[in-house]
Amino acid sequence: MIEPYRQSEKSPIKNKVGGMFIPVRNIEKARNWYCRMLGVSPEGDILFEHLYLLPMDGPVVILDQMPMWGGNEPGGAPSYKTPAFMFQTDDIYASYQFMKHNNVELVTEIQSEKWFVFKDPDGNLLMVCK
Repeated sequence: MIEPYRQSEKSPIKNKVGGMFIPVRNIEKARNWYCRMLGVSPEGDILFEHLYLLPMDGPVVILDQMPMWGGNEPGGAPSYKTPAFMFQTDDIYASYQFMKHNNVELVTEIQSEKWFVFKDPDGNLLMVCK
């Protein structure tokens, strides 16, 4: 059993997110798709034949074929069935139209004039929020 947190005890774990992983089946295709959707150049190397760090303004997003977590199995690693994080936008309507224009599978309409959910080519559910 884990003991409750004591304020006098300092945790060695920082309260800061360093990066987020997205499971993908084909690292090259995923890199090209995400870079197109985010409007960034697909610069940088694919690391260890299964990782790509998206050029982001903020915590890094890591596309990963996840060989240790089912990536070598038929169908690849399991995709996210709920949005694990959000991409930000200043214009939710332009973002929605951009995704629609690029034939991205939209899971929801714009909700509360603030957010919508879409699927990447690997079936991961992701969110865009204003």
